[in-house]
Amino acid sequence: MAKATVKKQAESQSVVLDDVKAYARKIWLAGLGAYSKAGQDSAEIFKDLVKAGEGIEKKGKKLVHQQVDAANSQIDSVKSSVSGVKEKVEVQLDKIEQSFDNRVASALNRLGIPSHQDVAALSAKLDQLSAVLEQVSRNK
Repeated sequence: MAKATVKKQAESQSVVLDDVKAYARKIWLAGLGAYSKAGQDSAEIFKDLVKAGEGIEKKGKKLVHQQVDAANSQIDSVKSSVSGVKEKVEVQLDKIEQSFDNRVASALNRLGIPSHQDVAALSAKLDQLSAVLEQVSRNK
């Protein structure tokens, strides 16, 4: 009977060992299957992600172009406003300069200091007199 018990234990251990081997093989095959499936699915997922990325990139570029165009139009409107203001300032400066010149000329005139026009007129008269004197001295 001892031999029968040992034989039964050996058979039961053999069955358990066979079950463990079968289970280990199933785990191994499940791992291989998961790796294979992940490889196949990851390629499809990657393609989907690329498509989604392209769509987002297009939307982003469109948004950036819209914002750049809006900024450029604002810059153009500011430039036109600045040029209008610049022209008004130049007109006002010209008026101020003319007013200043008139007041300085008036003050100099009151002090008896001749203006540039007066000096130019006197210079022209001196030139005429010099020409006449030369002509008279030649005729003598």
